[in-house]
Amino acid sequence: MGRAYRNAMKKAIAASAPQPEGSAAERLREIQAVAAAEARAGGHPAPKLVAISKTFEADAIRPLIHAGQRLFGENRVQEAAAKWPELIAEWPDIELHLVGQLQSNKAADAVRLFGAIHSVDRSSLVQALARAIDSEGRVPQLFVQVNIGDELQKGGVAISGLPALLAECADSGLRIGGLMAVPPAERDPAPYFALLAKLAARHGLAGLSMGMSHDYDIAVRLGATHIRVGSALFGGRF
Repeated sequence: MGRAYRNAMKKAIAASAPQPEGSAAERLREIQAVAAAEARAGGHPAPKLVAISKTFEADAIRPLIHAGQRLFGENRVQEAAAKWPELIAEWPDIELHLVGQLQSNKAADAVRLFGAIHSVDRSSLVQALARAIDSEGRVPQLFVQVNIGDELQKGGVAISGLPALLAECADSGLRIGGLMAVPPAERDPAPYFALLAKLAARHGLAGLSMGMSHDYDIAVRLGATHIRVGSALFGGRF
């Protein structure tokens, strides 16, 4: 799949995405209320809401901060490093999570900047993170990304490779807090969320980073501890 095609698809999805109504505070409260209700229905604690702010500038982010949101997610180390220091200087209690793919040569930068990394998915990254954590003296929360739908175009360790990768993480001194996954588009996400929860329980992991703007309610009912919501808060992006 070529880059031009992917970019065209992103623009088409963004153009068709409904723009959220109401103020930032109203949108935030609505999502929190839905998540809390679904968590109660599923018998789970309310999840943490990671506001996905990738591609949005500070002026678009500040209203959510003023509304009380303090947990934000970015896809790229470089973008986060350029955008967030000024905001964090104003609000030191902000926490950043990296939710996109991480290049091994950016591991040290990621460890310095992010409180959690949701995309540990291969041996080379495990080793790079272990070195970075040792040298930086900071220990972000780590999630292993699972390619839950066995899709060639997506990152994540194959389900069959998960036990070996978790063992390597343990051998390298990395403390893994949970699993992350993105189900295949245009399919019922519930079976994939349920499978991720089953895999996490099998390996004694409490964290489940799953669910986005279009399916976070289903993810929460099935036990998500972190939901990654962008367009429902910010609107469509290019």
